[in-house]
Amino acid sequence: MEKQAHAPTRVGIVGLGYIGTVVGEGFVQHPDGDVVAVCDVDTDRLDTVGDRFSIASTHRYRKYESMLEDAPLDAVLVGTPHTVHYEQVVAAMDRGLAVYCDKPLAVDLEHAKALVARDAHADEPTLMVGYQRHLQAAFRHARARYRDREPTWVAASITQDWVADSAGTWRLEPSLSGGGFLADTGSHVLDGVCWTTGLEPESVRASMDFHDDEQRIDRRAHLDVRFANGATGTFSFLGDAPAVREHIHIWDDEGAVYLEGKEWGSRRMFEIERDSGEHHPYIDPRAEQSRAAAFLETVREGTEPPATARDALTVTALTQAAYESARAGERIDVDLEV
Repeated sequence: MEKQAHAPTRVGIVGLGYIGTVVGEGFVQHPDGDVVAVCDVDTDRLDTVGDRFSIASTHRYRKYESMLEDAPLDAVLVGTPHTVHYEQVVAAMDRGLAVYCDKPLAVDLEHAKALVARDAHADEPTLMVGYQRHLQAAFRHARARYRDREPTWVAASITQDWVADSAGTWRLEPSLSGGGFLADTGSHVLDGVCWTTGLEPESVRASMDFHDDEQRIDRRAHLDVRFANGATGTFSFLGDAPAVREHIHIWDDEGAVYLEGKEWGSRRMFEIERDSGEHHPYIDPRAEQSRAAAFLETVREGTEPPATARDALTVTALTQAAYESARAGERIDVDLEV
C-alpha cells in the first residue's frame, strides 16, 4: 500500500535573529516544512529574511499577534528574547498551533510550571524546546549508559567570548534576556547533564561575577549542585573567554563518560573504565537530525518531542535558584514541583 502524501507543515517565524534564521532555514529546506510568514520588529531584518525565505510581502509582520491572526499557520518558531517567550508560546498554543521555542522556554519559574501543566494535556499542540544536545549522537549515546546505572558525581564547564559577542544586543539587557551567560549558553550545559543522566537537582550553592552593577547579567558562574539521588556536581561557566569549549565528566561506580567539543559543532564522547582505560565508541554525527527535522517529525507523527517543557522546567528552576543563591550567599532549594 502506498503511503499517503501529507501537506507540508506551514510555519511562521517570530524573531529573525540567529535562531530564527538558522533553524528557520532548516524549515525552508525540509520537504515537510513550509515557512509562510515571518515577524520581527526590525523592518530591515524583516525585509532581508523575508526576501531570503521568499515570503510574500503580505505575510511579513512587525507584530506577532497580527501574524497569528492573519497568516495560514500550523506551527510557530519562537526565536525572540527570552523574557517574551512565555507570552508568545501561550498565544500560539491558544490558536492550536504547534510551537518550537528556543531555549530557555521561560525565565520565570511559574511560567515554566504553567507550560508544563498545559503540555501535560493530550489535546494540546506540540511544544518543543531548542535544546539540541538531545539530538546529538554523543549525548544520546551517553544517555543510554544511564538507563541502568546512576551517576555519583558530575563536573561540567563551558566557555565563550559571550560578553563581547553580545555587545549592543538584547542579551545584555536584563529586561529582555532575563539573566546572563548562565541563563543563555549555560542553559545548554545544565540541560545536557540533567537530560543525559536523569538527575534531578535538589539544591544549589552558587557564586557569580556580574557584568552589570545591578548584578543581573553574570559573566562567570560556579554552581555546586546536589541531586535527589545523593549525587553532587560542579558547573562552571565563563562568558568572557577567548573561545568556545565544553567539557563534561559524568562519573558512576563503573567509571565515567566524558563529553567534549568546541564551538557549536557536534560533541565527542568516550568512556573511562575502572582500570583507567578508555573506550572510544564509534559515533557518527552525520546521522544527527536537525532541530527543524525533529520538530516536523514530531508534529507529523504526534509523538513526544526530543526536548520537552518538563526538560526546560528543570533548567529554569535550577537557573533561578542559582541566581538567588549567588545574591543571597546561601544554598537554595530547587523547586521542581508542578
